[in-house]
Amino acid sequence: MLSLLVPTALWAKPVLSASEKPLVGTDIPSTYSLTLSDCYKLALNQSEIIAVDASKIQETEAHFLQALSIMLPHLSFVSTDMRQEKQAESDSLISGPTPSTSSERRFNVKQTLFNGFKAFAAMKGSRSEKGQRVNEKIRAEQLLLVDVSDAFYLLIEKKNDLRALGMVRNALMDRIRELKARADLGRSRASEVVNAQAALYQVEAEIRLARNQEVIARQLLEFLVGRPVRSVVDTYSVPLPLNEEGSYLAKVLQRPDVKAAKFTWDMAQSNVVFVDSGFLPEVTLDSNYYTMRSGYNKGIDWDVMLKVNVPIFEGTETLGASKAASLQARQSQLLFQRSKRSGYHDIRDAYKNLTTAIAMQTAIEKVFFASKINYRLQKKDYEYNLVNNLDVLDAIKLLHDSQRNYIHAFYETKRLYWQLLVATGESL
Repeated sequence: MLSLLVPTALWAKPVLSASEKPLVGTDIPSTYSLTLSDCYKLALNQSEIIAVDASKIQETEAHFLQALSIMLPHLSFVSTDMRQEKQAESDSLISGPTPSTSSERRFNVKQTLFNGFKAFAAMKGSRSEKGQRVNEKIRAEQLLLVDVSDAFYLLIEKKNDLRALGMVRNALMDRIRELKARADLGRSRASEVVNAQAALYQVEAEIRLARNQEVIARQLLEFLVGRPVRSVVDTYSVPLPLNEEGSYLAKVLQRPDVKAAKFTWDMAQSNVVFVDSGFLPEVTLDSNYYTMRSGYNKGIDWDVMLKVNVPIFEGTETLGASKAASLQARQSQLLFQRSKRSGYHDIRDAYKNLTTAIAMQTAIEKVFFASKINYRLQKKDYEYNLVNNLDVLDAIKLLHDSQRNYIHAFYETKRLYWQLLVATGESL
């Protein structure tokens, strides 16, 4: 008799086992049964893409410091020594004596007083760039969760599929033994034994294929987590009933990729202000404090120069850069609008796929239980010679197919649930 193989209850809310809470990242022992949360933590530590995104965030901090330097004074120490050819005596009588050597040591302070809001635009742009990079990293982490959950539940599905195939194989082996005993008594034909053996060989071939698929699923999960995976355990379930579709669509503006596109648009707008500052005058203050001077300027300890640079005509360089920046800002705006539309589309697709999968899982579950009862009844009727051997084999095949279909539908529902969460911008 086939025993009932039912996966973990689908209808409970997500539950986190107490044993996984204190474990983070590489602290998880190699002999530990990994949960989805454990695999995700390990994948975050392993992923090179996440590490690259983290370095890009640090790069934006360097850009902010560069923008801040425009507003800060620039201090330098300048040392100058000059030697020149001595002036002829006849020339010196006309123009006066000129020293052949001179030296100068000074501290120079240069401060930009006004440069057309260029510094403020650069600082605002660098902050927007950081927001973009941060949200891109968060989105990359969420997409990594989809890959990990797919591999995680695929591995569990293949393990349960192998168990189901093993049960069918045991049932067929019991069937063959019973048929051989009946054939010895003349109550069954030899063709019935051969027919059951053919069904057994088919199941054994499916077992070999399922083992290969389990190995591939395990290797995929090991690639993501960066370590061998001995066993996995599922601690999460799909909370049902689902919320209305509108509640998921309302979260689209909180998706990290949408927020990153908005920050990209803001950065492009700041760049427009930065470029347009080239049309405005620049005011700088340049001061020197001399620690040593020689020649005619000896005795003058300091000087200050206020410089106002008003651009009148520089060709079309600034005008062209301004138009290019405006067009780039418009492009960023369009990409932001497209990211919102794409977000709505992703959520609708994920929601529809999940609701369809739940309905299919419920229907296949009914087929599974009905086929189990059918097998029991067919086996009992065969004992009373009410049905033939082919009817019993058909009942085994129906139970075999419905059980495997139910396992696939069950874990497909879980995979699609995590895809819906990621589509709305959520994560573990």
